[in-house]
Amino acid sequence: MSGNIHPTAVVDPAADIDSSAVIGPYSVIGPNVRIGAGTEIGPHCVIDGVTTIGRDNRFYRFCSIGGMPQDKKYNGEPTRLEIGDRNTVREFVTFNTGTVQDGGVTTIGSDNWVMAYVHVAHDCHIGSNTILANSVQLGGHVRVGDWAIVGGLVGVHQFSRIGAHSMTGGNSSLMQDTPPYVLAGGNPCRPVGINVEGLKRRGFTPVVISALRDAYKSIYRRGLSLQEAAAEIRARQDQEPETRDTLQVMLDFIDVSNRGIIRP
Repeated sequence: MSGNIHPTAVVDPAADIDSSAVIGPYSVIGPNVRIGAGTEIGPHCVIDGVTTIGRDNRFYRFCSIGGMPQDKKYNGEPTRLEIGDRNTVREFVTFNTGTVQDGGVTTIGSDNWVMAYVHVAHDCHIGSNTILANSVQLGGHVRVGDWAIVGGLVGVHQFSRIGAHSMTGGNSSLMQDTPPYVLAGGNPCRPVGINVEGLKRRGFTPVVISALRDAYKSIYRRGLSLQEAAAEIRARQDQEPETRDTLQVMLDFIDVSNRGIIRP
């Protein structure tokens, strides 16, 4: 046991905790938990299940991490939760493990900012550099792409996807997929444009941002089918090679959408 573990914490001897990790007062750590270097677990947290936590994360008080899925089909299978590095996880956040009906694992990437009362359900996959604001509620099997921002009190239906670099306004109800780079909001959630300010902050060039705006018009403003819109976007890729990779992210996302994308 490390000297960084508070004497009131209850830590199973089988837990694998780096000597530089910090475990706060009255926290409970289960036997199948691994905690990496520099990670801090605040007071009154419960970390259980088959849970792996990387380096330099910070969990504030009263988090419940690695709890069993809230799924009636779950029957005690050893499913997992995997968390990357440098995440900030605020008060009363809940992350659940996966289910065997999916891949058996819930994943959280690195450098995420997860605010108070967020719930990430079983089999969700959260990318890196995301922001999940207060009380975001993700149903099972939801996917959130890198750099996405999800506003406070947003509810996301199970199996929905939120694309990379998108921004969803607070109090929204998301029942379908939000494509990458899109600004959206409302109940039901609807697209309102491209997340231009976010893209500028992340170094997207004017040419690429212009191409994304035009792609948005192809999908939402010109009365085209998705197949016709995709053809227009591919033509733009051929004309401006600089835009190819960015536009391909949007095309790939739409191509594999099962629930359909949000509509105006």
